[in-house]
Amino acid sequence: MKQKHHVFVAAVAASGLFLPLASHAIDPAYAKKLEKSGCTQLTELQGCDINKTKAENAKAGFGTAPAVAALPYTGQWIAKNPGTGQTVAIISIDNKNKVVVNGKSVASKLSDGALVFKTGFITFTIQGDPRIADESSWFDSDARTKGPIRRQ
Repeated sequence: MKQKHHVFVAAVAASGLFLPLASHAIDPAYAKKLEKSGCTQLTELQGCDINKTKAENAKAGFGTAPAVAALPYTGQWIAKNPGTGQTVAIISIDNKNKVVVNGKSVASKLSDGALVFKTGFITFTIQGDPRIADESSWFDSDARTKGPIRRQ
């Protein structure tokens, strides 16, 4: 029976039919470096450095920085009217997504990757994905005006 097994393996090898290695077959030390660096085998080929930290590689455009990914809304924001240049609202968001608009605390909710909140007729939408940060905006349903929200 052993001889048949060896003949089969030799026949498969001779025919050029090689099965791809499973992804878990990489060296454990290399896998640990990939995890620590935030790289994948593909991004390493694109320039992600497995000898750097996740944050360093995120600054270079590979993956996302861990702290930023966890708190995308935190900080100071300003909503402006693009037609007049006037400030519509000054927005402050803490690390628990508590929102203060013009000094007044307001309720907020996460919706489809964005933080959404209202004051009066104005609805504010701040995108959580840094790649679409320029799409954060406000809309006044009474005056039918809208504009951008930018991080300060």
